[in-house]
Amino acid sequence: MTRIQAETLKYDFAVIGGGMAGVCAAISAARHGCKTALLQDRPVLGGNSSSEIRMHIGGADSISDGQARRETGILEELRLENLVRNPQRSPSLWDLLLYEWVKREPNLDLYLNTLALEPIMESGNRIRAVRARQMASEREWIFEAEYFADCSGDGQIGAQAGADYRMGCESKQEFNESLAELKADNYVLGSSILFMARDMERPMPFVRPEWAHHYPSDDDLSFRPHGNYRYGYWWIEWGGHLDTIKDNERIRDELLKIALGVWDHIKNHGEHGAENWALEWIGMAPGKRESRRFAGDYMLCQGDLESGRTFEDEVAYGGWPIDVHPIKGFEAREHPCQQIQVPLYSIPLRSLYSRNMENLFFAGRNISATHIAFASTRIMATCALAGQAVGTSVAVCHEKGLLPREVVQKGIGEIQQKLLADDCFLPGHKNDDKNDLVRQARITADSEQCGKEAGKIKDGVARPVGDNEHCWESASLESQANWLEIKWDKSVVIRSVQLTFDSELEKQLIFTLDDDLYSHKPNLLKGLPQRLIRDFEIQALIDNSWQSVRAVKGNIQRMRRECFQPVLNTQAIRIICKATHGHAKARIFEVRAY
Repeated sequence: MTRIQAETLKYDFAVIGGGMAGVCAAISAARHGCKTALLQDRPVLGGNSSSEIRMHIGGADSISDGQARRETGILEELRLENLVRNPQRSPSLWDLLLYEWVKREPNLDLYLNTLALEPIMESGNRIRAVRARQMASEREWIFEAEYFADCSGDGQIGAQAGADYRMGCESKQEFNESLAELKADNYVLGSSILFMARDMERPMPFVRPEWAHHYPSDDDLSFRPHGNYRYGYWWIEWGGHLDTIKDNERIRDELLKIALGVWDHIKNHGEHGAENWALEWIGMAPGKRESRRFAGDYMLCQGDLESGRTFEDEVAYGGWPIDVHPIKGFEAREHPCQQIQVPLYSIPLRSLYSRNMENLFFAGRNISATHIAFASTRIMATCALAGQAVGTSVAVCHEKGLLPREVVQKGIGEIQQKLLADDCFLPGHKNDDKNDLVRQARITADSEQCGKEAGKIKDGVARPVGDNEHCWESASLESQANWLEIKWDKSVVIRSVQLTFDSELEKQLIFTLDDDLYSHKPNLLKGLPQRLIRDFEIQALIDNSWQSVRAVKGNIQRMRRECFQPVLNTQAIRIICKATHGHAKARIFEVRAY
């Protein structure tokens, strides 16, 4: 008998799980110099946002209150790129974009269709390696690494290693949570499957499989509006009363029965106007909301979210409502969710690493939070921010030779400054990077608006907050009054210039297959933000003459890093804004130089 021989591979960082948290963790660590492996047990990346499940990435920007709530960083890169490449909103092209973003990182190796089987321990509280198998290629590897992140959702590797975790609901008394039940229990939020349908412009029959459920009356779907047929219903939810890990197959089977029964009701019972509609896709993998939640040095709770608490060790933020569902899911004869609005709140690093496994991080829906707090932090945009924070934290740990708990004390400021430099927003912190040359420069412009003066580009905040725009705004670009000048007292050496533009963060940017949401939500970006600068030029003062050192046309990103080789020796630079994607004036939130 031929046995599969495991090959040992050595990395600085190994990420288990290729959902949005794992993707952002791996990319961030790789960009900061860590040799990184990303293990994903599916053929595509993206988790619940992938073509296998097709849930859109919700986040803090779902609340339209005029404030700049949208998540940025790596997620903003991806979503802006997707606006341009994928206007047809193809789920497979979203898969492909995630694949490309991961594959193009030189420090990052991707292992698709690779199941992490078990941790290999160095001691009782330290993981030395993870054994994994790629089934189709019949290959097996042992991934040795200095640090690990379980971003798999269910947290199998962390749990097998012995990391403390919870599963179920805490009691009201334990964390003084008014939304919690009186007694703790093992219930979790249920799983869902989605379907997609298409108007075929001719009558299309549907025959209900005999094993599917039968819902002949609208009373069978009480509290479940079902008037839009393109993109299924998130409220087809079931399994919260079971073990969503061990009973996953049973839950999938029941969800299929429910989904097909709902479609039969739409097609064959009552006046729904669905005669010409036909199913074209139905999910075969449940979109899982909740299972294990790891225990970190801090556990987020309801009070933290409702108070908008800012932690000293904040590395991410959230803002989706506390979104709790009835445990019986579809079978509950009540509204399918209860949403309690919260302000933006921060997430501490202490909630992103294990309290008893010394080299284990985690990000995604399995972070250290109570069931009630998790009802907000589980949303994918929040998971992506937590993932980027973990990847950045690993890079600082690796550079300084620190463990996760140690880096909170000895490196949290550096982590936060790296996250801010990578266009992540931290509500309680601003740019304080001593290496940023712009902080010591004089800023002028040939035009500026009241409250949006040139000096705002170095005030440390790269988005509007409250009534403060935190940006420079020019006069009309038609007047040619369009440059911003940064000048030093003596010549400096510049290796890179970083520009943060206005991508309209007060609007929602969401890749969704829900035509109703896409067509009728007033604050949704359907094309590139008009205020985003499209064409610009960087000039440097060299030998008392302004010389063009970079010209960019067709920019689609909010944050640009322009690197110079050879380096610039100059006493001043100018940013000349030549065109936006439709707005009359130029707007820049931040300029950095290194």
